Amino acid sequence: MALKVDWKPSEEIITQSNIFKMMQINGFDNYQSFWRWTVDQKNIFWSQTIDNLNIKFKKKYKTILDISKGVENPQWIKGASFNIVDSCFHNDDSAIAVVYQEEDGTLQNITQKNLEKLVNRIANSLREIGIKQGDYIAIDMPMTMEAVAIYLAGIKAGNPLATIADSFTPNEISVRLKITKPKIIFTQEILKRAGKSLPLYEKVIEANGPKAIVIKTENTNIPLRENDIYFDDFLVKDDHFETVMQDPDDFLTILFSSGTTGDPKAIPWTHTTPIKSAADGYYHHNIQKNDVVCWPTNLGWMMGPWLVFATLINKATIALYYGAPIDKNFGIFVQDAKITMLGVVPSFVRHWKNTGCMESLDWNNIKCFSSTGEVSNPDEMKYLMQLANNKPVIEYCGGTEIGGGYVTGTMVQPNYASTFSTQTLGGEFVLLNEHNKPTKKGEIFLIPPILGLSNSLLNKDHHDVYYKDTPKFNGNILRKHGDELELLHNSYYRALGRVDDAMNLGGIKVSSIQIEELINQLDFIKESAAIAISPKNGGPSKLVIYFIENNSDLNDEERLQKVREIVKRKLNPLFKVGDLVKIKNLPRTASGKVMRRELRGEYENN
Repeated sequence: MALKVDWKPSEEIITQSNIFKMMQINGFDNYQSFWRWTVDQKNIFWSQTIDNLNIKFKKKYKTILDISKGVENPQWIKGASFNIVDSCFHNDDSAIAVVYQEEDGTLQNITQKNLEKLVNRIANSLREIGIKQGDYIAIDMPMTMEAVAIYLAGIKAGNPLATIADSFTPNEISVRLKITKPKIIFTQEILKRAGKSLPLYEKVIEANGPKAIVIKTENTNIPLRENDIYFDDFLVKDDHFETVMQDPDDFLTILFSSGTTGDPKAIPWTHTTPIKSAADGYYHHNIQKNDVVCWPTNLGWMMGPWLVFATLINKATIALYYGAPIDKNFGIFVQDAKITMLGVVPSFVRHWKNTGCMESLDWNNIKCFSSTGEVSNPDEMKYLMQLANNKPVIEYCGGTEIGGGYVTGTMVQPNYASTFSTQTLGGEFVLLNEHNKPTKKGEIFLIPPILGLSNSLLNKDHHDVYYKDTPKFNGNILRKHGDELELLHNSYYRALGRVDDAMNLGGIKVSSIQIEELINQLDFIKESAAIAISPKNGGPSKLVIYFIENNSDLNDEERLQKVREIVKRKLNPLFKVGDLVKIKNLPRTASGKVMRRELRGEYENN
């Protein structure tokens, strides 16, 4: 069936785009040829991109790319000395760096100069309480202006940050703290969302967190532990701080992403990773000076750091709404903050469409949307486009261990709802079937080196996770990722979900084993298998649990309620169990591994 174009760029949009300017410089009038050049001429492409992004160096790199240790262990911008935070502050001093609003509040903002002063005060305060360069610190907060400042301050001071999503349970917070062993943790008293006050500091205490720096969110004083202090008492007045210079491969943040095993992977981002984030923002989302970029997210997910770097390095404004992005109040914020690029998770759009809550608002300042985290639905994406008077949706798919995307769209190509128009600039992948042969519908394997790809893990063997037992393609070493795509007849791509034992639930990646280990603690469960089911027309995945029963007097509804409760209480309240299916035996391979793909097929065919 032929796809219908949902949006086509005008000549003006094309010629004013960052991609077109780069194509002109290098003599290209065909996008596909330009993409191929960015892959084949990585040194030239990334050198020009670093110049376009105005990345600041104390000591410039000797070589862009060194693969003398193999493509699995590339050294990017080798020989450089810099700190990526310095490249987040090269707009005008009076430019708005962050515009933000509490759920029932009014628009507020902070200029670049004042944000930089706050960052410096926080960095000096870290030293004042004895945090030395190289010490790990943690942050478990919603995405606020203060969270952005804390994040940048830690990096500027040479203190890698372990970022923890504010939705996590105490158990999940504890797992991440044990892996990274931070000296202190930044948090806040409570989280206000959708009219509710949710505990945050209390969860940090229950997780046995280290010394906490607590941001006050209530007028009343919540009793603090003996060594914990309020953020205002932590802050010193000195707003001058000498940036700590780093090597390109020094860690700046530790993010967590579930793979196919129980513990989350602890993925370090280095000072080169944000260059990938900013490049994707510059080319594929066409972020330009003084644009206003909003993407409801959290520093615990890769899109949080992505938002910080892709926006500030491109001299744009970060827009932060402190409440839930699901009702009209959020839409009014989008309107009043004059947002030009709005990122979404498809679940948000489904809610907006079902309620019609955004339809009376003026979103005409939006130049483009972007969607990530889940497989999207074409009808819902077309609806989203019309909320801003027919603006394109840049589908964006990547990973924490990539620092950005591997497949996406552009502002210089026609837009077909819920499809990707291109592999990202500077990167390449191949689709293989179960026999490791090229296919139009199969598993994606990345072809390294690609700037942004992780080179290490804190708590696992990086080579085993990404390279062990992968096939070769045309002599190239391939890297595992786990997504499944379909190449369409017009050379665009459609996402099909995961092929491995990880799943995306509400934009959050989690492993099947993580869920199963939890559910198996229930008395009536002998064994379980967790799978994600993608709707036929696209959209958010549904979490389905197959289980073998221990003798029990519970009825079906009672069982389902207990499973939902333990997942919400001990893993993440955002994960919703859609179905619970009793089975006599779980299908297994000869080696005993549960065949979750077979269960997915069985469920989809019933």
